Amino acid sequence: MLARGFVPEEIHKTKQSHSIGWLVFVLCFVGLVFLFSASYYRSELLFGNPYYFFKQQFIRMIIGAVFAFIISKVNFESLTRFLPLLILLNILLLILTFIPGIGVSFWGANRWIIIAGISFQPSEFAKFTLVFYLAYILSKKKDAFDEPFTSIIPPAIVIFIFSFLVYLQNDFSTAIFLLFIGAFMLFIAGVPIRYFLYFIVVALPLLLILLFTKEHRVLRLITFLDPSRDPDGTGYQIQVSMRAMSEGGLWGKGIGAGDFKFGILPEAHSDFVFSIFAEEMGFVGVLVVFALFSIFAVRAFSVSINQESFFYRMLGFGSIFTIVLQVLLNISVVSGLLPTTGIPLPFFSAGGSSALITLALCGLIINISKSSEGGWNV
Repeated sequence: MLARGFVPEEIHKTKQSHSIGWLVFVLCFVGLVFLFSASYYRSELLFGNPYYFFKQQFIRMIIGAVFAFIISKVNFESLTRFLPLLILLNILLLILTFIPGIGVSFWGANRWIIIAGISFQPSEFAKFTLVFYLAYILSKKKDAFDEPFTSIIPPAIVIFIFSFLVYLQNDFSTAIFLLFIGAFMLFIAGVPIRYFLYFIVVALPLLLILLFTKEHRVLRLITFLDPSRDPDGTGYQIQVSMRAMSEGGLWGKGIGAGDFKFGILPEAHSDFVFSIFAEEMGFVGVLVVFALFSIFAVRAFSVSINQESFFYRMLGFGSIFTIVLQVLLNISVVSGLLPTTGIPLPFFSAGGSSALITLALCGLIINISKSSEGGWNV
């Protein structure tokens, strides 16, 4: 068997990719179950079909799984040739959100485009593009950080362009999220701390101005600091969310037996689906989901840190950080620990674009985990 290429390391790599794949499958399954539980009332109310949101999400997850499978098989070295085209395409899609007839405005935000009857959120695609681009460019420039105009400034400009275009869509939370992705990848690449200090000195006043020049952002901040200040207005959603979670108790009310999804908690099927999960599954169920996400994160980080290729390490770290940070932000919001952000919960929240990109990032991680040689060296 050894003569035919059978080596223990290859089995280990295969087991790693399979374990991550199964974790993704379990998270998708649990997410779909509770999306249906949280959404069937609203689906029936809006569309006369209790399965509407569930079917939409299921179809998007199947498409996302196909993308993940393809990405898990491709040679990343060949894909890097198309990076300039990928960046330009993403910028074009972000700009299209402002074009009447293509871009769609919802609640004052221009986050979506509709092409051939299919809606898509380009800011979600930007997460994938940014991770792949930064992993590549920083791996190429890792030995030239003492020359910032050739190694740090170009990726910083791309990060800024993406974040600025998303901010213009009136999506402040996702714009800041993209900045966090960029900062994290620059940090783990080994960019000297002094450059982060320069950025903070310049950017912090600007971010504060952007935050306080929009009334709804100020109201969100005030609500976070004092949810009881306007219990029937801006503070309503957070207070109801925390009530739903607390009523779950230790064991929860049971799958489908929650009350707050029946028009009491706004966006119960979307950004606040975890509140319904906690109500129906209780503290024990929350611990189980935390364990699933934690095992997934640890496995993905373990796979990434053991790669010989700097590019593969960066790609793995960026992918899992993007997923885990969204999990932490969403759960912190519904628990009242952070102001409302509009960041979805991966695998759970309704949203086709988010599901597609989350699974695409999982495809990157699985591809890395199957690399018997630790990727290609750059």
